[in-house]
Parts: sequence; structure tokens; C-alpha cells
Amino acid sequence: MVAGGGEFDNRQILASVLGLRSERAQLLGYQSHADYILDDQTAGTVAAVNQRLAELAPAAAANARREAADLQQMIAAEGEDFELAAWDWDFYAEKLRTQRYEFDGAQLRPYFEVDNVLRKGVFYAAERLYGISFEERTDLPVYQEDVRVFEVHDAEGETLAIFLADFYARPSKRGGAWMNAYVSQSELMNSQAVVANHLNITKPPAGKPTLLTFDEVTTMFHEFGHALHGMFSRVQYPYFAGTSVPRDLVEYPSQVNEMWSVWPEVLANYAVHYQSGEPMPAELLDKVLAAQKFNQGFGTTEYLAASIVDQALHQLSPEQIPAADEIMAFEAQTLEAAGIALDTVPPRYRSTYFSHIMGGYSAGYYSYIWSEVLDADTVEWFKENGGLSRENGDHFRQSLLSRGGSENAMTLFRNFRGRDADIQPLLERRGLN
Repeated sequence: MVAGGGEFDNRQILASVLGLRSERAQLLGYQSHADYILDDQTAGTVAAVNQRLAELAPAAAANARREAADLQQMIAAEGEDFELAAWDWDFYAEKLRTQRYEFDGAQLRPYFEVDNVLRKGVFYAAERLYGISFEERTDLPVYQEDVRVFEVHDAEGETLAIFLADFYARPSKRGGAWMNAYVSQSELMNSQAVVANHLNITKPPAGKPTLLTFDEVTTMFHEFGHALHGMFSRVQYPYFAGTSVPRDLVEYPSQVNEMWSVWPEVLANYAVHYQSGEPMPAELLDKVLAAQKFNQGFGTTEYLAASIVDQALHQLSPEQIPAADEIMAFEAQTLEAAGIALDTVPPRYRSTYFSHIMGGYSAGYYSYIWSEVLDADTVEWFKENGGLSRENGDHFRQSLLSRGGSENAMTLFRNFRGRDADIQPLLERRGLN
């Protein structure tokens, strides 16, 4: 077990931190550290988080067992007689993926030229949905030559915000993808939003086109969802502007915006061959989309296992905190009780090397799946109500995106959806039903 013994044993450190957090929470009037953390999150209570995780765990574990059986069958078909182990999973899962969904990701790239994706995909969807428009401004100063600046106009032609597109990797830039609000909208300060999307796309040689992977296209739509959250903000105080919302809600609008990347009307507008102008073959995209549900039992189970352990450790009172030599037994008992103690699918992070527990995500690792439940149910709402229309976009913008963190997050969701979130669309998206 990594960091569970030997020179780098973290068990005593973990037990001490858990104890101190629990004591602090009780001094502040909370039953546990998890109660303290969740009090100002969208979920609100440990009961709500426990219920959501418990709803997902059985379906995820059942699917992981089915996937394990498929991998075991492949092992047998190759003439081997050993039992599948956790360290075999990735190797055989990739072989099975190739067998079932045979395509080369490089086949997609000629259909995803960066300017087409941005203007005819990302911007096009926002224009159709919200009535906004984009004017590139080459006269405004930028901090790096590859950065592009766009003035965003509302449906009435008035300036709404400034959007910066900083897409290329460079040595001085940190990795990953993110949105920054350099200026937050505020009625108090009479300020409009200046937001940027930062990606790390490899810049091609001079004269060559920038061709994206499907993941990079999805990321571009995702990060622009954060940008819209910032640009559409209409709040009094900058503290509540845009993405200044609870951690378990912040990814929700950006995940919703990913849906437009494969919406037929949007896809047909931007996914064309950069040389011939021919549309992407439908069968090629079908393979990509079908492959997205592959191995979701494994992925969801390993994530849920870490989330459930995170919650279990942080829902303890000071006197219940396990001693250093009891930490691993407590983890095993927790997974067993949750029905996801699978030898072939260990938790994504074990307690002793789980930096999220020791860092800012303590009792918060559940937030990714919480946001995705809201996202999947919202995508279902758009489908039920006609998809890409101004009426739908205006409702989403006015009832939720424009409010930032100025109101209770679940109240905003109910104002938009008309009810609490349904978990079924997420189960269907991940193929767990």
C-alpha cells in the first residue's frame, strides 16, 4: 500500500489531521467536518451526499462486474488461465475497446480545425441559444501574441463582455485548461466581465493548420460554458459574480455546454474537412460516441469508492477517528458496507495518498458527480424542450446563469428545472442502467 507503511507512512498524519478537523467542526457547532464543509455547498447536508452516492454505487459496481467478466472472457480467448487483477484492467480494457470500436483518433482531426471549432461551433451554438454575437478586436493589447480578443455583444447590440481566447501551450504556461475572470461583472462597481479561456493546444509549425482531437473540442466547449457563466452574470456584488458558486455547482454550466459539441446542427456547422470542406462521416462520430460509454462501470466505481471513503472519514466525531493502524481496516469496511469492495477495481485514491483529503477537497470529492447529475438532467430538459432555441437559452440564462452565487444554488436549479434533479439521465449517459 503506497504511503501505508515503511519510510513514507502517512497513516499517523492522516489520523491526526482527521482528528483536528473533527474537533474544529465541533467547536464551530457542527457534528463533523463533513457537516461543516457541506453547510455552504449545493448539497447542503451529509444525508444528501450519502444518498446520492448510495444511489450510484450499486449500478456502477454491477456494471464493473459485467466489464470484468468481459475482460476475463478475453483473457480466456487468448489462451490464458489467470484471474483478472486490478493491474491487468487497463491493458485488457484497451484491447477490448479497440476490438469493439475500431477507429483511429487521427481520423477525426482533419474535421476539427481550431478556428472552425471556435467560430462555427462554440460561438455558433451560443449565438443560436442566447442571441449574442462576437467581434474580434485586433486593436486591443494582449499579453501574448497568440491570444485573441473578442468583444461580445448582447442581442440588442450592446457590449456584454470581453472574451480572451488563449489556446496554445507555451513554456511559461501551466498545464490543463481553465477559465479566468480577470474582471468580474458587478452592478455595484459598474463593471462588465472580462473572461478568458486558457487551453494547452500544441501550436503547429508556421503555415500548418491547428487540428484538434475530439477531447480538445469537448474541452473548448466545456471551458466556454464557464465563460458564459461569467459573461452572463447580473449581480450586485462582485463576490457573487459568475462562477463564484459552491464547488459542487461550478462545473455544472460548463458540463451542460459540452452537449452542443455533438448536437447535430452544431456539429454539421463546424465538423468539416479543413481542406475539402466535406462533412465528417456520420459513422465515424457514431463510433466515438458509442465508445464514451465503454468502461464506465470501472471509471465510476473507482471514483465513487474514493468519494465514499472521503465522506466516511470526514463524517466521524473526534472519538470515532481510527488510529493510524486502523485506517486501512476502516477503509476496507467502508467499501464493503457500500457494496463496492471489488478487488479488480480499487479506489482511485486510497486514504494514505489521497491528496484531495489532505488538501482543499476534504469531504468535497463527491462534487464532480453531484454536478454531473445536475448536468445530465439539464441536458435532458433541453432535449425535451426542443434543444437549440432562444427560448430555452433565455430561460437557462435568466433563471440560473445570470444569478451567479447570489442565491441558493439548488433553488436556482429548481427555478430552472421546475423540480429536483433526477439521477436517471446520468445513469443512461454512463451506460449504468
